[in-house]
Amino acid sequence: MHEVELGLDTFGDITIGEDGERLSDAQTIRDIVDQAVVADEVGLSFFGVGEHHRHEFAVSSPEIVLAAAAARTERIHLGTAVTVLSSDDPVRLYERFATLDAISRGRAEVILGRGSFIESFPLFGYDLRDYDVLFEEKLDLFSQLLREQPVTWQGTTRASLDAADVYPKTEHGITAWVGVGGSPESVVRTARYGYGLMLAIIGGSAARFRPYVDLYHRSLESFGHERMPVGVHSPGHIADTDAQAWDELYPAMEANRNAIGAERGWPPYSRLQFQQDVGPEGAIYAGSPETVARKIAQTVKTLGAERFDLKYANGTLSHGRMLRSIELYGTRVAPMVREMLAAS
Repeated sequence: MHEVELGLDTFGDITIGEDGERLSDAQTIRDIVDQAVVADEVGLSFFGVGEHHRHEFAVSSPEIVLAAAAARTERIHLGTAVTVLSSDDPVRLYERFATLDAISRGRAEVILGRGSFIESFPLFGYDLRDYDVLFEEKLDLFSQLLREQPVTWQGTTRASLDAADVYPKTEHGITAWVGVGGSPESVVRTARYGYGLMLAIIGGSAARFRPYVDLYHRSLESFGHERMPVGVHSPGHIADTDAQAWDELYPAMEANRNAIGAERGWPPYSRLQFQQDVGPEGAIYAGSPETVARKIAQTVKTLGAERFDLKYANGTLSHGRMLRSIELYGTRVAPMVREMLAAS
């Protein structure tokens, strides 16, 4: 079995302090940088920061947060989870990541997505009726920019380019993935452009996604690409015992799910649903180090994944509890996952 990379993701959820009061956006952002430092210290492989433009989340410019983290870390790779490419400009996006790559000495990664939240579209003047074409065209342009050669390009969603070059140049290129929620068309498109596949598994059993992994590898081969990595992104939380992790996570996740669910017509989140989600067939990786390690190892084996990113920030979960979760993930969970995979 290959050596799996274990990483972390955060959307920059606005948290509560020790006094139970809501933290400021600014303090939440400073806490994220501190969390990245701890992730680096405990030997984790990746730290991802999501992009959102709504009041539950503090980060709308992840590359700036990542640059701050780059200045205080040594080894951990730093990237987005995800960059909403559809409402961004591929040229500016390349330039920002090339700059981050320089600051971090080659540790920058970008995970591109269409965005499950739509606030950025009207904010930056895009029509939601162009949702699909925006992503398709911008992914095509960004793929050409990654070659770091002059680009001639024409589309319908931005100005054309004629032998345009972009700077700064990187030393070894930028690692790029596409985040996919589970549509076959998205999987095939990711393979066509030769990106790594990051599966966002936020509901149900990971085994349901095995057909997508197989489709991805078949598609890579049919397009003449070499084998590319598969990653998994799922929420979770780690504490010393299962009961402690669940009791810490549920209130934070309930508040987040119900706030967003009220907009989207979801039924209220319940403890019964939560306990199903943290069970063996659920998509939440929460519990003691042993429980979480077993579940991650099973997911990695089932999907043949090269990386697992735990979304450790969930709703109002406090900074202190997240730091403890990160510490346990790096010092306890990661070694156990690797031992379990080696044994299998």
